[in-house]
Amino acid sequence: MTTPRFAEIAAKVRAGERLSEDDGIALYLEPDLLAVGQLANEVRERLHGDRTYFNVNLRYEATNVCEASCRFCAFAKLEKGQPGAQTATHEAAWKELAEFPDERLSELHMVNGLDPNLAFEWYEELLRGWKKLRPSIHLKCFTAVEIHYFAQKFAMSHEQVLQRLMAAGLDTMPGGGAEIFHPEVRERISRDKADGDEYLAVHRAAHRLGMKTNCTMLYGHIETHAHRIDHLMRLRALQDETQGFQCFIPLAFHNMHNAMEQLPESTAVDDLRTISVSRLMLDNIPHVKAYWVSMTVETAQIGLRFGADDLDGTIVHETIYHSAGSTVPMGLTRHDLLRLIREAGRVPVERDSLYGVVEEYPRASAPEGSMKVKDRNAKKHLELAR
Repeated sequence: MTTPRFAEIAAKVRAGERLSEDDGIALYLEPDLLAVGQLANEVRERLHGDRTYFNVNLRYEATNVCEASCRFCAFAKLEKGQPGAQTATHEAAWKELAEFPDERLSELHMVNGLDPNLAFEWYEELLRGWKKLRPSIHLKCFTAVEIHYFAQKFAMSHEQVLQRLMAAGLDTMPGGGAEIFHPEVRERISRDKADGDEYLAVHRAAHRLGMKTNCTMLYGHIETHAHRIDHLMRLRALQDETQGFQCFIPLAFHNMHNAMEQLPESTAVDDLRTISVSRLMLDNIPHVKAYWVSMTVETAQIGLRFGADDLDGTIVHETIYHSAGSTVPMGLTRHDLLRLIREAGRVPVERDSLYGVVEEYPRASAPEGSMKVKDRNAKKHLELAR
């Protein structure tokens, strides 16, 4: 049975009224998770019906050398030459794209460490090489933290950094680096990189230049529910101003091989509730993603009934979460994603990076066993993932 407070919130949602900060906290405290999920699903279906989006994308990290010492990070190496530190050559990075086995690849998604050894021109040449190799590829690269770092290091404004990268081939920005905006938390977990205001300033600059971006929140560590809602409210406020965010991605904290390993990881209940609360609070951001890398494939699939309308993509070569102990596959095939979406009772829609429809697939009409379609490229995907 739901609480009277939840009934008030549900009435506001169904009347199209915006939820308050207190409403958001109440949703986190509501005992009936299924009721919260059902309400979020109503909003999801009002916006997208049964459609669930995915894309064929490649994840790439060019360097894990990083000046920042975020306590939750198992990916970064603080110095060049440290065991495990890696910086790709241009040739190796370009080869990754050239040898990708699926001809329908539409997006390359890159995030990196804050590497003090690389010139700005190094990144420009990297992007130009990818575009020369495959002019149609959509480059979603560099978090707001990286853009702010470039601006400080190379004495440019955020706009100047973005304009030069756009001239080299940058199309959109991912949402990473947001973590938790509130300084009570950020000072403790990631004090030596862009703060919340600076993260938002970079995205504001990108939106003013006509670039679409995503946004994220890292949850499940030392933050409170109030910190999470404050974070969502600040994203919502910037979206009111710019209308530049395409998608929000809640990112679950993983606790292996980092300075916060004494903390427990989030549970599936918290993952699903966070998807739902995000969908209900972010009334002006079109899409909410269930990122299967961070919350497991199974939980992400259930999330498609708790407010999420996007399952991300094939990814293939993710190392940031795997460095922190993620046990999900390194990548999925298109047919894996089709099966997951269909088994959730949804309609799979392959999209491009700007949510243009590449192909809308038929709804599942066969028993579960017959949906296990073999992917001709599965072996190549697995070889690449290794």
